Amino acid sequence: MKSTVSLFLLILAILSLTACSREQMYPYRWLYASSSLRDDGQLEEMKDIVKTASEHKLNGVLLSGGIDQIDMRGPDYLKRLKELDAFCKEKGVEIIPSIFSIGYGGTILAHNRNLAEGLPVKDALYVVKKGEAKLVADPKVGIANGYFEEVKDGKFAGFEYPPDSLGNFVFVDKKVFKDGKTSLRFENFDKIPEDSPGLVQEVKVAPYRSYRLTCWLKTEGMESSKPFGSGNLRLRVVAPDGRPLEYININAPTKGDWFKVSKGFNSISYDKVRISIGPEEAKSGKFWVDSLAIEEVGLVNVLRRPGTPVAVKSDKDGTVYEEGKDYAPIADPNLNFRFNHDGPAIQVLKGSRIKENERLRVSWYHGMTIYDGQVTVCMSEPEIYDIWRNAAKLIKENLNPSMYFLHQDEIRAGGTCEACRQRNLPMAQILGDCVTKATAIIREVNPQAEIFSWSDMLDPNHNASDRRPYYYHVNENYNGSWNYVPKDLIIACWYYEKRKESLTHFSGLGFHTIAGAYYDADDLDNPKGWLEALDVTPGASGIMYTTWLHKYALLAGFGDLISKPRKLIPLPVKK
Repeated sequence: MKSTVSLFLLILAILSLTACSREQMYPYRWLYASSSLRDDGQLEEMKDIVKTASEHKLNGVLLSGGIDQIDMRGPDYLKRLKELDAFCKEKGVEIIPSIFSIGYGGTILAHNRNLAEGLPVKDALYVVKKGEAKLVADPKVGIANGYFEEVKDGKFAGFEYPPDSLGNFVFVDKKVFKDGKTSLRFENFDKIPEDSPGLVQEVKVAPYRSYRLTCWLKTEGMESSKPFGSGNLRLRVVAPDGRPLEYININAPTKGDWFKVSKGFNSISYDKVRISIGPEEAKSGKFWVDSLAIEEVGLVNVLRRPGTPVAVKSDKDGTVYEEGKDYAPIADPNLNFRFNHDGPAIQVLKGSRIKENERLRVSWYHGMTIYDGQVTVCMSEPEIYDIWRNAAKLIKENLNPSMYFLHQDEIRAGGTCEACRQRNLPMAQILGDCVTKATAIIREVNPQAEIFSWSDMLDPNHNASDRRPYYYHVNENYNGSWNYVPKDLIIACWYYEKRKESLTHFSGLGFHTIAGAYYDADDLDNPKGWLEALDVTPGASGIMYTTWLHKYALLAGFGDLISKPRKLIPLPVKK
């Protein structure tokens, strides 16, 4: 009996070893493509890309471009989507819809812009005059020497900057200016000390208030901004402890006339901020700055949803006034998450308890953009899951995919509105709950679906790190988020510099992985590096040609490279 059992175990071991050493192609060999299929020209472009992919043994196209707005699309879109799907099937390539984004909330915001995550404004001062209440800065704020007219002892009054800056890389320009008699000019960027923020001024503010920073800029001979970079100029607002309070890319033209920059920020818990202006990733040319100013703003991008309540009360005795009875309903008709417009005044209604000249304290939540226009939506509002549920049903009916991809990356806001705070959960768990709900919604319409997700928000080597106590506008980090998501997710890792650590992290937790490779380089060194890491990772299952700039010249070579048979290592069998 023992010999029989031993022989059986030996056979199993041999079969296991044979299976492990058998060479085969990675099962998921994809390309990424973004297309809204708005016309037949875009459809034909997609067909050409898919044809090339198929000819070089790729078998999937991760299709982005608002496919989860399918309920808002017309019959022409659905016709083109089905035609593309039929073409893909003919070529042996499956469409994987990229859906349910939180960090880039375009789809959700197309349904309801008020579902953006909100930052709090507390007790801003409004004063009633002639039947309407308008914001009064409390305290008053301003930039000292914002027109750069005062220069004493070789320094711009009111500003800090490295020694010997004036006349070296910072100049007083009395010939080129927007307002007043002078402007500030930067050039000789190579002489600026490394990591210098440029000119800096500390400004007193009130905690939990909304502010707008503006200035006029002019450039000459500047280099173009790099894709995915932070612009070639940078206007910063930083807390005294170093925490950034805003994120914006100023993609200034290489040359041109004066243009205005408006940017907003929330002071959160700080009563002082440090404002700075300087070049960013620029090596040549020059630029001018004039009319740098700051102001408190009211009700700009105010959000109206259950999790972002507005409160209006008396400054004198705390009486809470009623919307629709004491004052007209509040909304920002220009809700665009930018600070290039003013917020509405509060209209006092006939018969209101609010009196003329009364001082009010107003609290609300506002949305805002990050970098070039990214707006994050709230993971705690039930309405987003209703929108997703309807989209999943329609995607199933019109496309019937066997695989879905959760576009849940770079979630740079969250946890600050009432909908989130009332849950009393860490952000890691709020994110995990969101991913779990999204997965369940897909499985309601397709129980056998394979579901993928970007890695970064679940990766301690990436955006779920604990190296900072905050993550952009999130007042905590997402560390530990991987503990709250379904274990049958397939994780798409994309941080090249940490590829080995990331793949090891997910593999050790029992997740299958794929790699988001390429990233618009001029060669295939990036995919080669990913393949080396994938080949030694248990559970590694595929690789994707990931282009954000629609660069497909290397797609054929990529397909040839990654379609060679390889020794795949299975995940260990759990006992």
